Amino acid sequence: MDENSELKDPFREAREKDGYMKCPFQGKDIHMILRHEDVRKAAKDWKTFSSDSPFRVPIPSEEDVRSVRQLPIETDPPIHSEYRAIAEPYFARSKSPEVIERVEKLVSEMVSWALDQDKLEVVHDFALPIQSKALTYLLNVPESESETYISWGVHVFRDGEPKGSNLETYLSNKLDETAENPADDFFSALNQAQFQGRSLTRDEMMGFANLTFAGGRDTIIHSISNVISHLAQNPKSLEFLKENPKKIIHASEEFFRVFMPLTHIGRVCPEDTKVNGQIVPSNERVSLCWSSANFDESVFRDSQEIILDRKPNPHVSFGFGTHICLGASHARLIVRAMIKCLCDNVSGISIVNEVPHVEEEETYTRRNGYDSLEVSFLK
Repeated sequence: MDENSELKDPFREAREKDGYMKCPFQGKDIHMILRHEDVRKAAKDWKTFSSDSPFRVPIPSEEDVRSVRQLPIETDPPIHSEYRAIAEPYFARSKSPEVIERVEKLVSEMVSWALDQDKLEVVHDFALPIQSKALTYLLNVPESESETYISWGVHVFRDGEPKGSNLETYLSNKLDETAENPADDFFSALNQAQFQGRSLTRDEMMGFANLTFAGGRDTIIHSISNVISHLAQNPKSLEFLKENPKKIIHASEEFFRVFMPLTHIGRVCPEDTKVNGQIVPSNERVSLCWSSANFDESVFRDSQEIILDRKPNPHVSFGFGTHICLGASHARLIVRAMIKCLCDNVSGISIVNEVPHVEEEETYTRRNGYDSLEVSFLK
């Protein structure tokens, strides 16, 4: 099924012409790799494009908003694999029948509540509670903890105090509590974990916990908001999925492709490196531009169109290679459960008011989710 509305791709011209774009971030030009093949090659080549650079993997870099290296994402193999193995069991919970049932029940309750409202604000009153409560299931902590997570807002760093002190204080307190009274939860597991024959340091524990709370927060919230907006603006999409529920999996992957919440991620070149014919000096960064790679016309037929049953769909919205997103299955579970629930219970969606979230950089402008989205769900 093809959608008629075109998507705005700010990287198309540069991707087709040169394969890269330079854009200043925090006073330095960063070489943005734009083509699908180039992005995937760089993501796999960790020796040339390293993640072993605390605070510099995100773009812009995050020295001012956190005090610890995020683990395992800001490390390279082989140490990355050892760190990743510590966190994987909790992220794998999203595939367990218990967590699947709880997420589906949560989404059903939220949609039922939304149907009783004349209108609702999706970002803060629908998507944020779903993301926050579902996270408690993943971490195996009481759902009541989500009240704290919701209070932080959409961005745990930028909506809080300097250096993300609200988040860091919370994490430190949870690690103290579970050190004294261990249970079967994520924080207790960090206290009990072994790495290369020793216990984790407190900074290492904080690094795991920091990424867990920051890494999939606004990305899931933007994904939920974008899907709801699309179904509201394209009622034929909702009808198609109602009539073809087996296509929900394909549709969710297409939504992840076109509504990629994270524009790009950084890598550091340990040595002078030629990238797209340009020299990137040693210790400088490149950008793996996921959101450009997802629209590469050499890979995706009619890449500017939303094709709900697109197959194959080798998007890179969850990264690629060693650092592929730990939370991918969790995000997929939430979005698929929401689409199915909307198909089963909602006859239509109308947009009342919207405030798009827009990234405005010197060399590109990209619409990316919503700061606010008011809608009405129709029974």
